[in-house]
Amino acid sequence: MSGYAVVNPATGERLADYPTMSEADVETALAAADGAYRGWLRSSTVEERAALVRRVAELHRERREELAAIIVREMGKPLSHALGEVDFAADITEYYADNAEKVTGDTPIDILGEGTAVIRRSPLGALLGIMPWNFPYYQVARFAAPNIVVGNAIVLKHAPQCPESAAAIEQMYRDAGFPEGVYVNVYASNEQAATMIADPRIAGVSVTGSERAGSAVASLAGQHLKKVALELGGSDPFIVLSTDDLDAVVEGAVEARMDNSGQSCNAPKRFIIIDSLYDEFLEKFTAAMVACTAGDPFAEESVIGPLSSLAAAERLDAQVSKAVEQGATLVAGGTRDGAFFEPTVLTGVTKDMDVYREELFGPAAAVYKVASEEEAVALANDTAFGLGSYVYTTDPEQAERIADAIEAGMVYVNCVLADSPELPFGGVKRSGTSREMGLLAADEFVNKKLIRIA
Repeated sequence: MSGYAVVNPATGERLADYPTMSEADVETALAAADGAYRGWLRSSTVEERAALVRRVAELHRERREELAAIIVREMGKPLSHALGEVDFAADITEYYADNAEKVTGDTPIDILGEGTAVIRRSPLGALLGIMPWNFPYYQVARFAAPNIVVGNAIVLKHAPQCPESAAAIEQMYRDAGFPEGVYVNVYASNEQAATMIADPRIAGVSVTGSERAGSAVASLAGQHLKKVALELGGSDPFIVLSTDDLDAVVEGAVEARMDNSGQSCNAPKRFIIIDSLYDEFLEKFTAAMVACTAGDPFAEESVIGPLSSLAAAERLDAQVSKAVEQGATLVAGGTRDGAFFEPTVLTGVTKDMDVYREELFGPAAAVYKVASEEEAVALANDTAFGLGSYVYTTDPEQAERIADAIEAGMVYVNCVLADSPELPFGGVKRSGTSREMGLLAADEFVNKKLIRIA
């Protein structure tokens, strides 16, 4: 990685280049963040921090169209999706301003004796955030907002293809009135990020990205005894066992799968359908997938845009081709045109195929037939991932059983795209180790200090 650049994936045009920072710049960034933590952040009140965080949310809304256009160019997100992402980032940021007292307040403990005891939350210091390209604003909002509210400083290394959205976020924190160093954007190489992780001024690291990135960062953080939060990939199951409205189920399935042109870590990717509904679901699902309009991400009629880069489209192409070579049935799609990839449906995927164990990051889905609830749960859990999951059933008791049995950080019953600022987000197994959003997010990087008074 030699530098940061904006390459429009819809056209392949290289629009702008941003050089990787110098070693002196690394020192300047670390010194600024550490200085802000030991200075203004330590002396400010939670009310002061919350007021400025609220202003950051307002700036998201005031600059909505400008911010959205940036990420359409950077990673090809359809404009309507980009606008929705900016709105969601504003809502998340505002949530932590609204709930600042809750996320920083003391938690009393009932003690076995006289006196009092409380858990008091205090910040750790400067944190390094390593963020992905698929949601350039949303991912940052759910990391930065709660941590600044609790009093941590942020050093943010964004994806190399998102330099302009990265700069726009930093500018909003500055324009909101935060002193220098509270939020620092860095165009850092992987080697420079490693240097930052090793530096004693960095108290913790948050990574959202691939298994490979998470494993590398966690290993390095562990060597230096740093707290690390991981939000990684997913291959979420979408289980359909019974329904009074199959058309609505199919609509939800396609909407969730095609969100962000299929490039969402918690999108359903494996569709597990009871045998009595399988044929009808497959027919309707395939027709709806194929009907999704791909094109210029700035065009209103485009449901999906290109994948984030030519390399991303080539990876998906290789995965689908390998699946067919190994015996899977290509029901629809499977064709790449530059960074664009046709909506694709696979069936007949078996355990001996590579795609059975992989995450399909793009507009592609595998559909499975099962004969029972037990088989559905076993198939859903037969993965190294454990991020989200979706269950459709008309039986409330069955919904509870499956929700308990599924090995995932999140279970959504009879709904999709129901993420909200107050709901924690995160997974288990190879999908990660932490929670973001909701009140749990603010507990990831704090000292939960016991204060016991006799």
